[in-house]
Amino acid sequence: MKQQEVIPAGEGWVEINIRHFEGSPSARIGDQWMLISAGDTLSDKSNWNTMTASWGGLGVLWSTDVAFMFIRNSRHTFDFANRSGLFSLSFFDPSHKKALDICGEKSGRDTDKAAAAGLTPVVFADGTVGFKEASQVISCGKLYTHDIDPGRFLDPDIEKHYPQKDYHRMFIGQILTVRTRR
Repeated sequence: MKQQEVIPAGEGWVEINIRHFEGSPSARIGDQWMLISAGDTLSDKSNWNTMTASWGGLGVLWSTDVAFMFIRNSRHTFDFANRSGLFSLSFFDPSHKKALDICGEKSGRDTDKAAAAGLTPVVFADGTVGFKEASQVISCGKLYTHDIDPGRFLDPDIEKHYPQKDYHRMFIGQILTVRTRR
């Protein structure tokens, strides 16, 4: 199903250093959630998908500012993230919680989630997708992936997060650009 047209990101965005990211990453991701978007919008503006996530983080690895996120292989965004060298993390103020609910409950296989959620996708010059309604968007270049191995769980309670044995793949990306709304 073709997603709604992605419009070019115009004015209204300012690039900032990741060290000026607003708020606690743990609170922003774990409590307020984010949208992970991936795909190849440079060749086809409709070739992307997004999903709601509450697992991930920001930090430093290999002397590089990084973002890391996790996607189950059952999610439609999983294939887009695997094929693309880029991904983005979009953050919203609490008034958009319902939109994030919709993007977490619906599948991009059969629903234009952005339209259903009332969000306006924008494509940045680097080809990553964000949303006009987002307060901040972090664009990342994929550096590394790794499948979660349940044989390495040191705490058996972790397994309760995987009743269907659909373990996540971790994606680590170098933070390329952090954009904030003016």
